[in-house]
Amino acid sequence: MLEKEAKELLALVGGKENVNQLVHCATRLRFELKDESLAQKKEIEAKPYVLSVVISGGQYQIVIGPKVTEYFAALMPLINLEGSKKSDDSKQKFSLLKVISGAFSPLIPLLAGAGMIKALLMVLVEFGLLSDASSTYAILSAAGNSVFYFMPIFLGITLSKQFGGNMYVGGAIGAALLEPSFTGLIGQEGVNFLGISVVPVDYATTVFPIFIISFVYAFLDKQLRKIIKQELQMFLVPMICLLVLVPMAILVFGPFGTTIGNLVSGFIAMLFDFSNLLAGLVLGATYPFLTILGLHWGFTPITLQNLSQFGGDVIEGAAVCCVYAEVGIAIGAYLKGRKGSKIRGIAGPAILTGLLAGVTEPILYGIIMCYKRLMVIVAIAGGIGGAINGLFHVTMNAYVFHNLFSVAMMTYSPFVPFLIGCATALVIGLLLTYFWGIPAEDSADFQSPDAASLPEVQQASKEMKAMTIAAPANGKVIALEKVEDEAFAQGAVGKGVAILPTDGKIYAPADGQITTVFPTKHAIGMQCENGAELLIHVGLNTVELNGKYFTVHVKDGETVKKGQLLLECDIEQIRKAGYLLTTPVLVTNTDQMSVTCRLAHGAQVTAGEAMLEVNA
Repeated sequence: MLEKEAKELLALVGGKENVNQLVHCATRLRFELKDESLAQKKEIEAKPYVLSVVISGGQYQIVIGPKVTEYFAALMPLINLEGSKKSDDSKQKFSLLKVISGAFSPLIPLLAGAGMIKALLMVLVEFGLLSDASSTYAILSAAGNSVFYFMPIFLGITLSKQFGGNMYVGGAIGAALLEPSFTGLIGQEGVNFLGISVVPVDYATTVFPIFIISFVYAFLDKQLRKIIKQELQMFLVPMICLLVLVPMAILVFGPFGTTIGNLVSGFIAMLFDFSNLLAGLVLGATYPFLTILGLHWGFTPITLQNLSQFGGDVIEGAAVCCVYAEVGIAIGAYLKGRKGSKIRGIAGPAILTGLLAGVTEPILYGIIMCYKRLMVIVAIAGGIGGAINGLFHVTMNAYVFHNLFSVAMMTYSPFVPFLIGCATALVIGLLLTYFWGIPAEDSADFQSPDAASLPEVQQASKEMKAMTIAAPANGKVIALEKVEDEAFAQGAVGKGVAILPTDGKIYAPADGQITTVFPTKHAIGMQCENGAELLIHVGLNTVELNGKYFTVHVKDGETVKKGQLLLECDIEQIRKAGYLLTTPVLVTNTDQMSVTCRLAHGAQVTAGEAMLEVNA
């Protein structure tokens, strides 16, 4: 549907040949057209998804509202401009942390739910209520293992969406790595692809290969769309991508992962021969990150060999501390979060899955990878615990999951040093997380980089009620219909009022959470505690300044209190640059809210003074 509507819009502005440039701001698509007379304004405004059309400043502006980024993303592949700015955030720096967190954040509920199933099965088996050889166990185990086993498919989808490729093609690339025709080659000799020797490996549960190949896929997809005619792109682009990238993944990442995994495991084994304490420290500090890269599987042959020859394995004897370090971090995050906050919703079940099933992916991907400090903490806590276990030569004496049941069965020896090492890792993880790991402003809630849909999710869980919205700045009140911007004046973007600020400070008009800080820094979106969604738009057309003269003091997902400083701007420089400072303060979800202004046009207002009444 969105693609169809994007094609309709493009045709109504005169086709891609009539478009010189396209960018977007907080609410509208901003076209630079070669010939504005070719655009059909009445037909565009008649579309149900278009709020209004504004022709101003050499731009043909189509006001969409909060979903503007979705329409922009759908239009850009159709326009295919060589030198076009992709959006006002095109200059943002690449962030590996953001990519990792954004890839896993949609999967967090699924990881937590599946982990709880695995924990439940573990309890049932341990207490003799269910046999692990029964068909019932097999069926329920499939439910619990599905997301973990097929992780490359899910990540292929979420990563391709982030990188701008077709998420279903990305999922298909991940699925090819798990398809029975390929997995049946694992363990066979003489496997080749077009005469090139292939070493088939098991990609189930691994994440590193699909991260790299998804990035390569998005790049290849864009390049192919530049050279393949549009009428052939539908089938030819996915076809070429699959033909090229699946063999590439198998030829390159199979041998690479196996080789690196063997080198890492060999290095750790060598360290244990040199110094148990040093080896335990290094292994404990790095094991969570080796898990993310899928390199931890390189330890399995050594572990099985040690169990067979010596009856115990020192590698897993040290690595077990990482599980308890991650559990400690989850407990610390749970205690740090406020009642009803999202971070508690993630941490609570994750603690149980970690303790009962030894499954820590929800903790690792849902909590740790979302905060840089927590990655440091898991290395410190795991490293210290691993060093203690390494010093006392703690071994795992049976191939088990690291959970409370393996502890109860006393699978580790010597047992007391094992308990000391794991308890130390857990306590350090808990304390560092609670007192340092999660910044205070993030403790009330948790938001991933993929925040576009968060207001809708939160809105369903919040009770709508009346509240007062304060003025976010000192200045003069301007009735919305008097604003010198047609879209704002007509209430197309939302209902509210505007302020002409007398200084450059913008404060939070209510308690709530920042949902969007626009990359150009001129506008901030937030959601109040009663579900009202606000947009504070500093100045008119100030998006064109691209952040110049603006300083933002908050970030996406941050919980704010009424009166907290959100941003500052140099109003004199903005005026000299030729821009009006009229600042609309709007409630954008007016289909669920009624909005009443308490101040008259022309009145002077002080920041923090009651300005709007919002009722469900």
